[in-house]
Amino acid sequence: MSFSEDFINFTGSYLSLMQINAFILFEEVNRVNYIVLSLHNITKIFPGVVALNNVSMEFREGEVHALLGENGAGKSTLIKIISGALEPEAGQISFSGKKFSKLTPYISRNLGIETIYQEYNLIESMSAAENICLGEERQGLLISRKKMLNTARELFSRFKIDIDPMSLVRDLPSAQQQVVEIAKAVSKNARILIMDEPTAPLTVKEVDTLMEIIRQLKAQGVTVIYISHRLEEIFRIADRVTIMRDGCYVDTQNVKDTNRKELISLMVGREFTEAYPERKHQLGEVLLEVKDVSGNGVEKISFTVKKGEILGISGLMGSGRTELIRAIYGADNMSRGSVSIGNKEIKIRTPKDAIRHGIGLIPEDRKHQGCFLDMDVKWNISIINIKNISKGMVVNTRMEKETAARYRELLGIKTPALSQRLKNLSGGNQQKVIIAKTLAANSRILFFDEPTRGIDVGTKQEIYHLMNKLVSDGKSIVMISSDMEELLGMSDRIIVLCEGRYAGEVCKPQFNKDYILDLASGGYSQAGVSAGRN
Repeated sequence: MSFSEDFINFTGSYLSLMQINAFILFEEVNRVNYIVLSLHNITKIFPGVVALNNVSMEFREGEVHALLGENGAGKSTLIKIISGALEPEAGQISFSGKKFSKLTPYISRNLGIETIYQEYNLIESMSAAENICLGEERQGLLISRKKMLNTARELFSRFKIDIDPMSLVRDLPSAQQQVVEIAKAVSKNARILIMDEPTAPLTVKEVDTLMEIIRQLKAQGVTVIYISHRLEEIFRIADRVTIMRDGCYVDTQNVKDTNRKELISLMVGREFTEAYPERKHQLGEVLLEVKDVSGNGVEKISFTVKKGEILGISGLMGSGRTELIRAIYGADNMSRGSVSIGNKEIKIRTPKDAIRHGIGLIPEDRKHQGCFLDMDVKWNISIINIKNISKGMVVNTRMEKETAARYRELLGIKTPALSQRLKNLSGGNQQKVIIAKTLAANSRILFFDEPTRGIDVGTKQEIYHLMNKLVSDGKSIVMISSDMEELLGMSDRIIVLCEGRYAGEVCKPQFNKDYILDLASGGYSQAGVSAGRN
């Protein structure tokens, strides 16, 4: 029983209903304004980089507090200090009045701080229930399987998610893996839940489910620290928002008192227009033709791409978008179909064949499939172009450095040195290095799979302008994106996939968000929309 309930039981007969309601409201306001976590003058320095510079901020109990900032602003470093993964050089952390010079993962977890990173911290070979209750549900040295399953079922039921607790994590889609991560955190009675880009792999429906889960957690008094580059989510779910820039604290505002334009200006430090850049060049002849490609989860997909064109590929999660381009690129098996460049059919069995024919891939999972995080910037840019800068088995280090320097300048890669390890760069700059690597291999046709996922608005604009420059120079781009506004803003044409099959095509004058979503969900017959194909 709360203090207000006790108070009412003892004095209710002497108070008016209005006075009682006013007292309850007063207590609720005090609870919402309670500072559960505060950071004072936190500083963190990496070699050559001040990641956090004298940062102070506070988080209230039962609020959704968004962190905004461009890549490299210091958001990830900040949450790693809160979770105990990193130690600050200076500053103080206060949790419910207790003061710490640093936190360790053990201390942080005991305080009730749980973090869900972009890369999920799950054991794929274990079941959902085992991951949720790992180390918790035991009777002596034995695991109480019944209690473990009941715990998992209760949590999934609470979130209204239908997941078999015995399913192996590796067999679950990304959205359900994320629910397992949240359930694991909640099962440990989290008081603060940090979510880093939680909606990046989710469909529209799955985002709606996540938002409802966050509202439930908030109602239970859990503080959610929410990091996202999708501003529409901030206005949908957050109570307050803190903006960071270049490792420094900028401002904290109530979400209801600000707007999109103001937040973007605070993030980038200047007036900013978020419109998609226009292209005025004429499209050329067909450069790439794909006929009846099947295999790797897709069936009989055909399309063309013209010189100087950006072709968008739309579809719901599981529609076969990534599977299609990986089959064309030779990364996965293509059981049938043909690929032609400039009216000449080519054979692609491996990515090496695709690169040799001038096809490059900027993959969706850049950290695991697109780059080598432990190698330096120079090495990453040069790796697939190594033959052209080598004599025999010896690399021409001068040419390697000149090539990397040229693309650093061209793409505006922010790095203190070409010898900097890639893992120390922000996500946006890692993406630029992957694009530089592809361009250094003289690619004429570029597959961009989720080119701006997890990238801030400023870097997005840089990548959009770069894509426009590439196609104006005569290259062709095939772009997969889950961001509908990005597809509509950047594409000349959009083809839509549904369950591994071609569902339709829309040309720019007829772009319509609802129509494309209907195609992606199987709402129109293929016969009714295929006439739009060029």
